[in-house]
Amino acid sequence: MIRLHITVEGQTEQRFVKDVLGLHLADHAVIADARPVLTSKDRRTGTEYRGGFRRTGAYATVKRDICAWMKADQNLDARFSTMFDLYALPNDFPGYAEAVRKTDPYRRTAMLETALQADIKRELDDPRFFPYVQLHEFEALILAAPGQLDWEYMEHTAQIQRLVEMVARKGGNPELIDNGAATAPSKRIIAEIPEYDGSKATVGPLVVGKIGIPRLREKCVHFDEWLQRLEKLNLG
Repeated sequence: MIRLHITVEGQTEQRFVKDVLGLHLADHAVIADARPVLTSKDRRTGTEYRGGFRRTGAYATVKRDICAWMKADQNLDARFSTMFDLYALPNDFPGYAEAVRKTDPYRRTAMLETALQADIKRELDDPRFFPYVQLHEFEALILAAPGQLDWEYMEHTAQIQRLVEMVARKGGNPELIDNGAATAPSKRIIAEIPEYDGSKATVGPLVVGKIGIPRLREKCVHFDEWLQRLEKLNLG
């Protein structure tokens, strides 16, 4: 049995790991848990605040948080990964300056993952860590089958249909829906269904669970690559 610890960007991804990804990986003898990245800590009380990235100067805190978890669990059956959005990634993230110059989002994401892995390895020289950066954010998984939003927003039939048509115009690949401030996956959903903005942490994982792992991996190539690696962790 492998225990997989995933440092995630926020509450939405944490719930996704618990309610969707973790259930799938259990069938592959991988027990997954997740915690949002540490964003700040009250030195006086010791209270930790977790979830979300600052746009600048955030990576040092992220790195410390990942390394602290790895140091705390040095057992050989533990593995570590991440689930961070490419959209609005901190600009001090390893490899960021070079990666943003790439027009191919898959190439950009690969460079960022390679740079993050190398940076953590320089700190700990621990092969148990391998990162994942989500193209372009969690809501791309919802756009793998946006019609499933009607589980929560059945009164928004016309708006949901517009999302379905938008994804079709993008060639049916939700990972290619861009990272613009008004056009990233979550922004497109919120533009059609404003209520999603205040309920994404619960509704997002619920809808993705309704979509199901087979459809997610069919539509989201980079997500599928990560999932294949996770499924094989117990094979050595």
